[in-house]
Amino acid sequence: DPHGRFSIDPQFGIIRSKKQLDHETQSVVMLTVQSQLGNSPVYSSTQVSISVIDINDNPPVFLTKSDKVTISHTQPPGTAVYIAHAEDKDSGLNGAIKYSIASKQSNAFSIDPSLGVVNLTRTVFAEKQHEYTLHITAEDCGSPPLTSLLMHDSLAAKIVILDINDNSPSFTSSPLSYVMEDVEVGFLVHRIIAKDPDEGRNGQVTYHILSGNDDEAFVLDKITGLLTTAKLLDREIQERYSLTVMALDDGSPALSSTQVLTIILLDVNDEAPVFLKQVYETAVHENQDPGEFVIKVEAVDRDAGLNSLLRYEIFPGTGYEKFKMNSDSGELITTASLDRETQEVFIIKGNSCHDLGSPPRSSTAQLYLTVLDENDHNPLFAKSQYQISVREDLEEGSAILDLFASDEDEGLNGEVTYCLIDDTFGAFAINSVTGSIVTTKALDRETKSQYTFRVVASDCSTHLPRSATVSVVVRVDDVNDNDPIFLQNPIRAFVPAETPVNETVATVRAEDMDLGSNGAVVFSLMIAETVFQIDAKTGDVILQEPLDSKGFSTQLLVTASDQGISPRTATAMVIIFTEEQEEEISFSHSLYEASIPENSAAGGH
Repeated sequence: DPHGRFSIDPQFGIIRSKKQLDHETQSVVMLTVQSQLGNSPVYSSTQVSISVIDINDNPPVFLTKSDKVTISHTQPPGTAVYIAHAEDKDSGLNGAIKYSIASKQSNAFSIDPSLGVVNLTRTVFAEKQHEYTLHITAEDCGSPPLTSLLMHDSLAAKIVILDINDNSPSFTSSPLSYVMEDVEVGFLVHRIIAKDPDEGRNGQVTYHILSGNDDEAFVLDKITGLLTTAKLLDREIQERYSLTVMALDDGSPALSSTQVLTIILLDVNDEAPVFLKQVYETAVHENQDPGEFVIKVEAVDRDAGLNSLLRYEIFPGTGYEKFKMNSDSGELITTASLDRETQEVFIIKGNSCHDLGSPPRSSTAQLYLTVLDENDHNPLFAKSQYQISVREDLEEGSAILDLFASDEDEGLNGEVTYCLIDDTFGAFAINSVTGSIVTTKALDRETKSQYTFRVVASDCSTHLPRSATVSVVVRVDDVNDNDPIFLQNPIRAFVPAETPVNETVATVRAEDMDLGSNGAVVFSLMIAETVFQIDAKTGDVILQEPLDSKGFSTQLLVTASDQGISPRTATAMVIIFTEEQEEEISFSHSLYEASIPENSAAGGH
């Protein structure tokens, strides 16, 4: 017992085990036992054979943990394709092994439990499954039995099916792809995937674009099937692409299939709205009720969806409050009645259109609105009455007053004509276009000193013309155009010889139809006298010296002059005598002759 596995009772000879025994290590132990009686020097010995009886304490163990075999998919059912082998250190039934398939990927295989032979149960195809992994376990026949799983031990037998190129690639990726139009060059648009159930080179697929990429917008990686952009895209130029893509295997001969891949570009709000016109011009009548349609503006946006839905507006501004823009239709209507005379032109620079993209894009256009005139204003004179004074010596055809009536309307509605509607006794006429009033005959203040008449100013509207009337008063100013007129000529005065000095002996009377100084008459004696004197204002002839005798007589020439700038005169004779004379007065000459230089001043004697 070199390993000290046993002990013996020295008195009773009982042999006991001191350590765990292992049948698989040593199934039989031969011990030599020596005995001695007392202190006798004589020894005796004997052989003790101990058989270690096996118990089932070892599970089966596979010599290899994994294995791989290759078979043709043309093998018929029942063909042995693999042999599994495990060992069990136990003996007898404890070491007898049974095989089973613990995990089967399919029912294509079976195993002989005693021999561990794996057989085909049906035909296998590499296209459906080119590889099978069979997890084979071993179990002994002990009681209770032990399995290789107790030691976490099993055999993974991989059965590989050899392939032939009998399948074309089949596309599994979607034939439809969406991409934003603003992606950068090199952006991954789509991954094209085609499956080929064949194995090896027969199942290796490459990808190719056959058609639809005329502008070379895309690049296809033939190995990975990754389709990327080769240039910038623009949905507004081309909204979709239809690429015919081929998947080609590497078999011999090679097999292929095609797919039409549709790429739809998704809109990005990269286009601003564009007005059909940059400047819109229209006209609208004044005095229309609010809500009157003015104009419709229109813009287009090449984007799609919300990016192309447009909203219109006008920015706040002076005068803009009289208009309202329909945000959906772009129709502009009035919110108040317009008055052309207040504002004839509206230039709306803040006409805006924006889309509903995020962020929105916008543009502006200018509206030029002209307010059309309605005949809603009467002609208007500057005064309600015109008063003017003119000299009575105006020549016929002289302009005395230029009337003007303004009319805030335009065109014929604002074009004014003039006419007289009262009798001017043939003295005046008016120019219908200019409104100038002129004399049509010579005026005479002494005949008529004032004219009052009305002038009508009418516009030239073809529909319900409007008019205004003004009163004109023309006063005729005096001109010194009348000579004084003696009420009596000659004047005969009887003066008694005893008449005292400073006595008025006669009175001269004269009238002048002119006014003011032109009609104020003063008297004077043409020949200086010492006996008589005349009062310049009253015309009284006054005795200045006593008369000499009763037979006295004299003739006084009296001049009556007005006080105009260019005085006019008249002459009368005053005959004074102291005795009654019955004979008639006679001229000293029967014929008087005089020469008058031309250009002589009026009133000259």
